[in-house]
Amino acid sequence: MMHRAFIALGSNLQNPQAQVEQALQTIASTQALKLIKASSLYKTSPVGYDNQPDFINAVAEIETELSPLDLLHTLFDIENKHGRERPFPNAPRVLDLDVLLYEDVAINTPELTLPHPRMHSRGFVMLPLAEIAPKINIGNHGYADELATKCDNHGVSKL
Repeated sequence: MMHRAFIALGSNLQNPQAQVEQALQTIASTQALKLIKASSLYKTSPVGYDNQPDFINAVAEIETELSPLDLLHTLFDIENKHGRERPFPNAPRVLDLDVLLYEDVAINTPELTLPHPRMHSRGFVMLPLAEIAPKINIGNHGYADELATKCDNHGVSKL
């Protein structure tokens, strides 16, 4: 049975635009994943740790037979193939892939929380998500298109 999920993509090292575009191609060519649609690319000022380059962000809609945790592990594998390192939280990164939503699943484990707990307040997630799925419901927070207008979009611009 296929499940609908949304993934956030981001990069701010080693040609970030190419990293995000290559990650979308990798997702599309991964046997367990089917890329349905991808947002435009967005340039974003860093959040959390400011002393780093701007990011390129996007959101992808996929279908998969994988469980949420298996999907997360598949995304980690893709990150690792791109050279992802995790020296400290919010560090600059070659590629960051996050599961935002997986059907209507709500889980909270040490490894994965769904829906993504901070997505509703992040312009670099909500603007691209609203572009491809404006009426997707984000837990108890509301619909993507409404949230995209309410969250902090400062420093986020569509390429």
